[in-house]
Amino acid sequence: MALKDDFLFIFSCILAISLSSSILGRPATFLEDFVITWSDSHIKQIDGGRAIQLILDQNSGCGFASKRKYLFGHISMKIKLISGDSAGTVTAFYMNSDTNTMRDELDFEFLGNRTGQPYTVHTNIYTHGKGDREQRVNLWFDPAADFHTYTIMWNHHHIVKAPFLAYYKDFDIEGCAVPGPTSCASNPRNWWEGTAYQALNAKEAIRYRWVRLNHMIYDCCTDKSRYPVPPRECLAGI
Repeated sequence: MALKDDFLFIFSCILAISLSSSILGRPATFLEDFVITWSDSHIKQIDGGRAIQLILDQNSGCGFASKRKYLFGHISMKIKLISGDSAGTVTAFYMNSDTNTMRDELDFEFLGNRTGQPYTVHTNIYTHGKGDREQRVNLWFDPAADFHTYTIMWNHHHIVKAPFLAYYKDFDIEGCAVPGPTSCASNPRNWWEGTAYQALNAKEAIRYRWVRLNHMIYDCCTDKSRYPVPPRECLAGI
């Protein structure tokens, strides 16, 4: 994803991560690109540091973030969410501008559920400190059964079922770090700036519409009581 501002990528239990770099692009070990920001006793490295286990219990959550900030770029990792009864927990991936004066943020939050109920993905966008641009989608697959690619975990209500475990692996960051060389933006190796990544192709657009029609349970773009005039991104027409 291309970003105009310098963003910190964060995961948390609360789990946390930040974006940041020169052109790297390879599955990395955890300590190569990330730092624990909260409760290192609740983050365990496994498989030689190529994966981690995050723990949320009655004593603490935990968090980690990328070591560097990025102007723009691409980031991915695989996550295995909490299995069983995970009601009241949130496992997430988000990016923010790491400032208290004017906050920009992109959130992906996986809301826990009762056993047998679908996970809900809650997304939100903050621009110039204002959020509430939300969408919610019920997942049609079980994200706790295996690893899935996308990317915080915090207690939303209670943790009587603790400990809760989530797993992250295949850490891959490619981007222009802050401050970065002036040539970074025009580097031909920035594959994520290719035309294939600037818009959905026809097949991807069909799949996206299928998800919206069959699994979206809330969309700020259609909530006229909150937004008589829809946010600008709602006008994309996908």
